[in-house]
Formats: sequence, structure tokens, C-alpha cells
Amino acid sequence: MCLSHSIINIIRKSSLILSLALKTMDQKPTFDYHEESHGERLARKSKESPFMIFGLAGLASAVGYGVYSYRNRGKMSTSVYLMQFRVISQGIAVGAITVGMAYTLFNNYFNKPKKNDLNLTGNVITKVNEH
Repeated sequence: MCLSHSIINIIRKSSLILSLALKTMDQKPTFDYHEESHGERLARKSKESPFMIFGLAGLASAVGYGVYSYRNRGKMSTSVYLMQFRVISQGIAVGAITVGMAYTLFNNYFNKPKKNDLNLTGNVITKVNEH
């Protein structure tokens, strides 16, 4: 008699779990989705990566300089001028990546946080969120 009651209880519980699982599968998840404008996206990206502003400013100045010097190139052919400009642009990009990596390396490994910048929670020391 006890065995039949326990089997019935197990079947009831499993059917209840199955019905709850099917109900939750039918419901679509809700997302808090907000369409970002270009200005909001630029502001968010500049907070996440401050070197992006320098990169965009460098891009604008390089293009401006390129247009100016293209008009005053003399007898140099267009293909030779564009080849030289491509090499200069690649050098600037590699330099910017190197400076960004050096900055990140300095902040992560050499610029140690001070004692007052740390929170002590039990045995775990966590750094204060700077964002």
C-alpha cells in the first residue's frame, strides 16, 4: 500500500513539473531592449574605450591631411601617392594599437591600487568598480 502511494506521489510531482515546464516554454521572454541612437552609442563606446576618441580624431586629421596633400602632390602619380598614404596610415594604426596596449598594461600590472581603493569583504578583497 505504501509503495503504491509513493508511486502515485512521484507521478503527480513529475506531471506538475512537466506542466510548469511546458507553461514556461510557451511564454516568450521579455527583454528590456532600447534602440541606441548614434550619439548614445558613441558616448557609451567612448566610456568603455577612451582611446577610440583619439583614433577617430586621428582618422579625421589623416583624411584631411591626405586630401590637402593630394591636391598639392605635384607630378606624382595617383597610385604612388595612395600607396605611400596607405603605408603611413598603417603605421599610425599600429602605433595607436601599441600605445593602447601599453596604457592597458600599465594600468593592469604596474599601477597597483592603493589600500584605500580596496574593499575588504570577509576573506575576499575586491576592487572598487570605477565604471
